Amino acid sequence: MCAKNLHNKTYLKDTRRNLRNNLTSAKATLWTLIKNKQLLGRKVRRQHSIGNFIVDFYCPSENLVLEIDGGIHNNPGVANSDFERDKILNELGFKVCRIENDLVFEQSQMALDLIVSFFSKELTTPDPSLKKGGELELYLIEFC
Repeated sequence: MCAKNLHNKTYLKDTRRNLRNNLTSAKATLWTLIKNKQLLGRKVRRQHSIGNFIVDFYCPSENLVLEIDGGIHNNPGVANSDFERDKILNELGFKVCRIENDLVFEQSQMALDLIVSFFSKELTTPDPSLKKGGELELYLIEFC
């Protein structure tokens, strides 16, 4: 699939709009934290389509897809679909960061730090708005 035809396919426009207007509470919460270039100055789009997929959030400068997952994603069938989708997106050159709803609600700073950990090092610059008590909090999260 050529890059020119990869983003925001016309036939998905109404679906994208509907999803943007009906965000889950976890997606709405995260959106308030990352919209308007609040995360290290990076532009983030919500409900953006890549190929035939509509991703929760997309950061073009980082080629980063953010997926916010609820409990349904623990279902083996859904988890397998997620794996296949992530594999395709990776093959197209996108990084995929999956964040559980609970992390967004209970430890939003950790969710933001996880997203930042996917940023290219050469593009990352300190953002005073992310500092707490003078220090930027960073967490390393290990995934299986």
